[in-house]
Amino acid sequence: KTTGGLVGTPADMVNVRMQNDVKLPPEQRRNYKHAIDGMIRVYKEEGFKRLYVKLGLLSTPYFEDNATTHFLSSLTAGAIATTMTQPLDVLKTRAMNATPGQFNSMWALVTYTAKLGPAGFFKVSCISYRRAG
Repeated sequence: KTTGGLVGTPADMVNVRMQNDVKLPPEQRRNYKHAIDGMIRVYKEEGFKRLYVKLGLLSTPYFEDNATTHFLSSLTAGAIATTMTQPLDVLKTRAMNATPGQFNSMWALVTYTAKLGPAGFFKVSCISYRRAG
């Protein structure tokens, strides 16, 4: 579990950044080549602490290195990652479960989901949040 957290937390952050890069104006995009490149660049450009939520919490006067901080940092990292990736995960699942010809394009899938309202993009959030925590 420790190794998974040490590797998984920075990798998840880089993964979310890579997925959302296209939403940024071209001059603000990070343009990571791949996940390893992203982690190396975060380390070089933003520092080691940026790779981990817990270290960010510990840098404030409000937290100490204890079980509460570990729990809160894991909960925060999981919630952020789930919130950022949930809409894409819902679209992917709908696309995979669609009957042949149900959606003639990705845009048709997005508009179908959008008609369900904002909650349509977070259809299984409770399950995802429990899984992330």
